[in-house]
Amino acid sequence: MPRFYFDHNATTPIAPAVREAVVRALDEAWANPSSIHQDGQQARRMMEEARARIAAFLGCSPKEVVLTSGGTEADNLAILGAVRSDQRPARHVVTTAIEHPAVLEACAQLEREGVAITYLQPGRDGRIDPDLFRRQLRPATVLASVMHANNETGAVQDVAALAAIAREAGVLFHSDGVQAAGKLPLSLASTAIDLYSISAHKLNAPKGCGALYVRPGVTLAPMLHGGRHERG
Repeated sequence: MPRFYFDHNATTPIAPAVREAVVRALDEAWANPSSIHQDGQQARRMMEEARARIAAFLGCSPKEVVLTSGGTEADNLAILGAVRSDQRPARHVVTTAIEHPAVLEACAQLEREGVAITYLQPGRDGRIDPDLFRRQLRPATVLASVMHANNETGAVQDVAALAAIAREAGVLFHSDGVQAAGKLPLSLASTAIDLYSISAHKLNAPKGCGALYVRPGVTLAPMLHGGRHERG
């Protein structure tokens, strides 16, 4: 009996070309990319080539791409990093009730730290009303986080329009693009999006790989301490 796989929104099989690239990297780029010797610099070159390809895919500059261990780390770094780096005594975040747990649990942690969170409800079409979104932004709002494409309903948000509203209010805008990347066209440089998360295993690549787009000028408190990789 032939078997068919219909769970690509959860994860995808590794493409043959990707498998070949991973094996090549394991053979040729095993050294520490921060080392100054030849092997280390070979690893550095391959890593930066990968970063440049991700940047071209997202429509941004390589210096705006931070490599992560996946979408969950990218979401957490964006949300916790942005809010914790803001020193205002009263802080507020706007998100939606239909986010991935990587966003919802990060926001729940911020609530435990005293940050006010507003959870917007979608309309019957699964989309967030831009006017409702605009009305929830306050002087104390640090960040808004709205996923690009929902992993359960497939509803697509107009994140470019929402980001423009946030920019007008002086609020950082993050989008979880894990389900949208590779399926929906997007050039981040032409939007007001400040932070955008992607995950490799949704794109026929291995688990344990992801990236976060970070617009220049956005400050993030680090999630991990002690290493200087990925600009700290």
